[in-house]
Amino acid sequence: MKALVFFINLILISNFAFAQKYSTKTGKITFEASVPLFEDVYAENNSSTAILNADTGDIASLAMVNGFNFKAGLMQEHFNENYAESAKYPKTSFKGKILNFDKNDLSAKPKAYIISGTLNFHGVDQSIQSSANLYLKDDRIVIQGKFVAKTADFNVKIPKMVAAKVAENVNVNYNFLLQK
Repeated sequence: MKALVFFINLILISNFAFAQKYSTKTGKITFEASVPLFEDVYAENNSSTAILNADTGDIASLAMVNGFNFKAGLMQEHFNENYAESAKYPKTSFKGKILNFDKNDLSAKPKAYIISGTLNFHGVDQSIQSSANLYLKDDRIVIQGKFVAKTADFNVKIPKMVAAKVAENVNVNYNFLLQK
């Protein structure tokens, strides 16, 4: 875990050297690729790292792919071995910016923002725009958002025999409670 924090700090060191930083090591990222009438394709990772430069709105996150947990062990095994290839691509990361962010506008009332940046998954970089709500909770910044990722955009191959059971559009949600 220390390596993850070091990695994110290294990526953003130029922007974060003297900035007001907020971070977490226990961020939650979930995804769902379920289709009606079939078993839920849902996984959750509760140990993602995120860091925010509150002066500029720059944000980055990192999660270990094999940290996504499914209800069914076999589904998790197939995800890691066949789809995500987590041995070959162990991390997923995001680096971007919260558009029109001003830390002085934060309050206990959620405010909607757009986060724009680059998501790396399965060795592929894709531009992503996400809708997110930000607010203050006990001197911490809460970021809750979502976006849709297409499996084809990340070169994830879904075998024809299970293609009808897995959605091509994956709903991704995240929830970060960041502190100084």
